[in-house]
Amino acid sequence: MQLAKATQASSPDVAPPRQASRGRRFRTFAEPYAYLSPTIVVMAVMMAMPVVLVFGYSLFNNVVTTKHPKFVGLDNYVRLLTDPIFQTAAANTMVFTITSVVLHLLIGLGFAMMLNSVLLPRGVIAAYRMIYILPWVMTAAIVSILWQLMLNPNGVINFILQTVGLIDHKIEWLSSTNLALGSLTFINVWAGYPFFMISILAGLQGIPSDLYEAARVDGAGPLRRLWNITLPQLKPILLSMAMLDFIWNIQQFSLVWLTTGGGPINATETIGTYTYKLAFSKYEFSMSATSGVILFVASMVIALFYVRHQKGGE
Repeated sequence: MQLAKATQASSPDVAPPRQASRGRRFRTFAEPYAYLSPTIVVMAVMMAMPVVLVFGYSLFNNVVTTKHPKFVGLDNYVRLLTDPIFQTAAANTMVFTITSVVLHLLIGLGFAMMLNSVLLPRGVIAAYRMIYILPWVMTAAIVSILWQLMLNPNGVINFILQTVGLIDHKIEWLSSTNLALGSLTFINVWAGYPFFMISILAGLQGIPSDLYEAARVDGAGPLRRLWNITLPQLKPILLSMAMLDFIWNIQQFSLVWLTTGGGPINATETIGTYTYKLAFSKYEFSMSATSGVILFVASMVIALFYVRHQKGGE
């Protein structure tokens, strides 16, 4: 008895099994984050610092150009939102973005369904895939130069339209205030639809063929199969792509700047190009920061909807 008591007295305390198991689970959970923490901290600082600085600049007047900028609060936002050029840029951005998103989805869906058809030979489908994807692999600079040449008054587009008798005079596609925004939107749609075609095609190939066979047995025609099977099955993909495309297009800068520069007479001015001009043409960095914050907030609102949609899908 005395030996047993001595052994018990000298033995260290043993943690309860449940507490030890909980500690192991915590270490297993935290260990990967411990290794990743330096990278996470650096990325957080690099991403958060520009946002904080730009937001701070938007609250002061004449930042960068003066040593002691004056705090003006929200006055820059009032000035910008009442600026006629910014209002024009915002309206152009919405028209450009919404039209691009809708046409990207419709054209992408149409070509994806054609490439998914069993009526075309495999060789033809492979050739079409290669041809249709070409606009997507071109950089914005190449797309801009290509369409500037084609839409030139002496370019191939006017030549073809005059040859077939659709027009009787040369049209200034990118120099007309009435046609420039539509022409620019068409170029953006042409350059971006292959991504949507490929993504939707992947979704179509994931739809079970049994659903279509059962619908045919029930007498459903092509339109009814499209409406009751294809579109509901593609709904998660289409919604996700629409929200992502909205974010991409509302921030579009390179294609607009290289093609028209926001002209003529602000006809194709977007928030992105106007933000750039405020900073590097007018040197109004405070107003440029304000415009950047507004664009950032608009993008974040759509991004939050996208994240919620993704979580809801899970």
